Amino acid sequence: MKTIYLAGGCFWGMQKFLDSADGVLHTEVGYANGMYDNPTYEQVKYEHTGHAETVKVVYDESKLTLTALLRRFLRIIDPFSVNKQGEDEGEQYRTGIYFESENDLAIALEEIALLERETGGKCAVEVLPLDNFWPAEEYHQKYLEKNPSGYCHISVKF
Repeated sequence: MKTIYLAGGCFWGMQKFLDSADGVLHTEVGYANGMYDNPTYEQVKYEHTGHAETVKVVYDESKLTLTALLRRFLRIIDPFSVNKQGEDEGEQYRTGIYFESENDLAIALEEIALLERETGGKCAVEVLPLDNFWPAEEYHQKYLEKNPSGYCHISVKF
């Protein structure tokens, strides 16, 4: 099992989309790489804590490589948008790939470089070591499963 943290705007749709990938074993939504310990949704949204809405992804590398997972991720976000995905705007909706293993850094940078070569655009997805991750409140976990008509900025059908 391996773990990577992906920020792609509102974490509700990201979690639902990532859960649908064969090889993903577990996901958890939360707040990553911010300035405060254990923030609440309200703090992240209104107090500029520096956190990004992020999905912790635990996956089976024998079924899903990090390369394949990142390609899946990069195709459902707008990787060129800064602090905005869909109708959601703000620092907490920035895009990012946060890693625990230095081995994942090279793979992430390679995928970003490939995307930039293919499109000619400058990717806004930050690629950084995971500094911290705080699980979101329980009502955010698997939100779109509990609320099928809830908002989702991802246009890909699940």
